[in-house]
Amino acid sequence: MDDVDAVQAQIARNMLASGDYVTARLNGIAFLEKPPLVYWIMAGSFRLFGVHDWAARLPLALGILLLCWVTYRFARWAFDESAALYSGLALATCVGLFLFTRILIPDALLTAGITGAIWAWLRLLDPEEEPRPRFALLLGVCFGVGLLLKGLIAVVFPVLAGLAYMACTRQLFTPASWRRLRLFPALGIMLVIAAPWHVLATLRNPPYFAFSLHSGPGEYRGFFWFYFFNEHLLRFLNLRYPRDYNTVPRVLFWLLNLAWLFPWSAFLPAAGGLSYRTTSRAGRTRLMAVCWIATVMLFFTFSTTQEYYSMPIYPALALLAGSAMASESARVRTGMRVLQITFSALFLTLATVLLLVWRLPGTGDISQALVQHPDLYTLSLGHLGDLTLTAFAYLKLPLGLAAFAFGIGALGLTLIRQKRRQIAVIAVAMIVFFQAARVALIRFDPYLGSYSLAKALEQGPPGKLIEDDAYWSFTSVFFYANRDALLLNGRQTNLEYGSYAPGATNAFIDDQRFQSLWSQSERWYLVAYGSDLSHLADLVGQSKLNVVARSADNYLLTNLPLH
Repeated sequence: MDDVDAVQAQIARNMLASGDYVTARLNGIAFLEKPPLVYWIMAGSFRLFGVHDWAARLPLALGILLLCWVTYRFARWAFDESAALYSGLALATCVGLFLFTRILIPDALLTAGITGAIWAWLRLLDPEEEPRPRFALLLGVCFGVGLLLKGLIAVVFPVLAGLAYMACTRQLFTPASWRRLRLFPALGIMLVIAAPWHVLATLRNPPYFAFSLHSGPGEYRGFFWFYFFNEHLLRFLNLRYPRDYNTVPRVLFWLLNLAWLFPWSAFLPAAGGLSYRTTSRAGRTRLMAVCWIATVMLFFTFSTTQEYYSMPIYPALALLAGSAMASESARVRTGMRVLQITFSALFLTLATVLLLVWRLPGTGDISQALVQHPDLYTLSLGHLGDLTLTAFAYLKLPLGLAAFAFGIGALGLTLIRQKRRQIAVIAVAMIVFFQAARVALIRFDPYLGSYSLAKALEQGPPGKLIEDDAYWSFTSVFFYANRDALLLNGRQTNLEYGSYAPGATNAFIDDQRFQSLWSQSERWYLVAYGSDLSHLADLVGQSKLNVVARSADNYLLTNLPLH
């Protein structure tokens, strides 16, 4: 657990310890960027099971199961049992859902809320059934919970998709359709759920109201301005400060969704040949899925784009792919042939790499066989560019598992002709492949994480902690050792705004202050990147940098000898 994972978990632990469930804090500093529900459920898990990394991840794992179940039920209502099974299976075993739920972000839970809201909206408008109050209740609950998960987009996306659908079906200016939606009861439920936290957060983090559109260093205008203006409006306009996020090219943002839905994206062309007429529930649902996808993708096309931002469209894509697979379209058979060829090519490629590195030793950790490509790290798979042929010598087991997975897929699609069994083979192949990816991530841990430094810090003599750079650089040290730290030249990114609040903890030091602390007779520890060691040696002298532990190119240092 590192980076954002440890940040989320540490905030939850701080809430549990302090009893303050309104204002999130890190390192003693208010962290006002995100709504609190993900912290609350992690804190609840910690209370039940103790503070463990697996306890932090458990609520997200359960949320993913909920997302897949909601998608399955949505498809069963709209299509039939076969399409429902295929839709749920496609979502559960696609690359994107696996990849973007390895990190503790609330987007999968948000996606479940958006899916539930859109399903409720469609059911309220459906001419084949009465608009029951429970669907308005579901709509309001999804809105309210979504607001507490990730802010206004939890309401914006379902509403935009619903309005686009009503425009396409000529219901946008029909009073009877608006009466069926029961929006006022839904909005009332939303406010009951979400308003209390927003009010309390505003009152506890004054000033109460500010309306400036300027965002810059050294400015503090309280929670209301930062959360609604800086974090929502100015982020959308790419004018937010601090700019602690990257963006990917728009074309890539769109095209990568074919990779995120892989392997089931092979069946999306078959969905193009199905009916989108409003004369059937299936056609209306497919039309809503298209409106859903279009509104989310167009929204981010005019805003900042990170690859996982498109996660809310995964259920819509799964609904289209699942209904296509349940059809008798010839394009489904074409999709099977495409996957047969793709799996065969992947099997041959991975098997060849495995043969080439079979006799190469994989001693030590993998970091010594990698090369750095920081320009690629904007992309979620950017670290794949760091791999060399020698690095694969450390990945023989995951290489073998991945080759086996695609071999199963290729062979199964070649020998089996019954569609349901072919789909089962594809799902099994992906499950095995995900296990290969999990094993590979474990091998990368010394390179990407700093868990071993936290363990060394716990086992060393008592001392205070300094971290070189921003808080996010060594978050696993803070979580596993449960420590705060002074941040050397680290007043930047996510903690910068809260650091300007009245009465905020002064957790930041400069080079001069570091030199003074490091020369004291009491013990200090420092976690730092290897690339910063020469600068640190210039400040305090090489002899004062005693290495306690090293993980890849990350170091735990101390100012006093250990023996």
